[in-house]
Amino acid sequence: MGIKKYKIAGLLLFISSMGFTQQLPQFTQYMFNTISINPAYAGSRETLSIVALHRSQWTGIDGGPQTQTLSAHTPLKNEKVGLGVSVIRDAPGFENYLYLYGDFSYTLNLSDNTKLALGVKAGATHYNLDQEFLNDPAVIEDPFFGNYANRWNPNIGAGLYLHSNKWYLGASAPRLLTIDNNRSETPTVDYVALERISYYFTGGYVFDLSTHTKLKPSALLKATNGAPISVDLNINLLFFEKFWLGGSYRYNEDTASVGALADFQVTNQFRVGYAYEHFVSDLRPYLGATHEILLIYEVFNERRVKSPRYF
Repeated sequence: MGIKKYKIAGLLLFISSMGFTQQLPQFTQYMFNTISINPAYAGSRETLSIVALHRSQWTGIDGGPQTQTLSAHTPLKNEKVGLGVSVIRDAPGFENYLYLYGDFSYTLNLSDNTKLALGVKAGATHYNLDQEFLNDPAVIEDPFFGNYANRWNPNIGAGLYLHSNKWYLGASAPRLLTIDNNRSETPTVDYVALERISYYFTGGYVFDLSTHTKLKPSALLKATNGAPISVDLNINLLFFEKFWLGGSYRYNEDTASVGALADFQVTNQFRVGYAYEHFVSDLRPYLGATHEILLIYEVFNERRVKSPRYF
């Protein structure tokens, strides 16, 4: 069953990415994991923030994509400077990506309540194919896969983050270099393993509905060279500064999905979240649901954190 499951997962991966281009994994709970796509976010939580996320995609098939992220970021003693680091392991089918990147941000105070952060990201991505897949006789004898790259490729990124304690706008390109992981001397169009530039635009606002209830709509637009534009729309309710409950909708010209999420602030330091997502397009009968688990740990410091943080 080994090679069959990889072919199924690989086929579905290619259908979803349309154009055989690798993109950074996209999350239902992106609004709580912003550091993975925008380096200017580093330090904006005003304290040390550690975020871990696991995503199991298309659970109805063997070999469905699996993604794990671990990130940490903090302001320095000079609060205008933020530093961060992020590790992302993404296994979409038979391909494996490991992203290891560091972040630097510098914040400008535009007014008493409004800040503009400028950020840069630098690091490297490792790419390889599953050994079980490569050892299959059908693959060994097939030049379709060419000479793939099993190595680290450096890359850089940049971002802007404009925010107050009630709203935010972000723009970023976490990978500015296009990398071709198929290093065949005569590469074919059949196996194209490109990491192309993606541009992310994010925004959100917090509305006070009552003393203990807040409404936070947010949106993410992603544009990648060679792939359809993707739009995420989310709306979340916050109750008593403790419990988030919301829904999401993701759309591009090929697929659409809906999701639901819940987050709970267990203590001042610890927070846990869960998200569920499934397709509403023609692919739905062939794929299972997608599940995400989110864990956030932050050092609680009343003297340093000047206002509640909603994003």
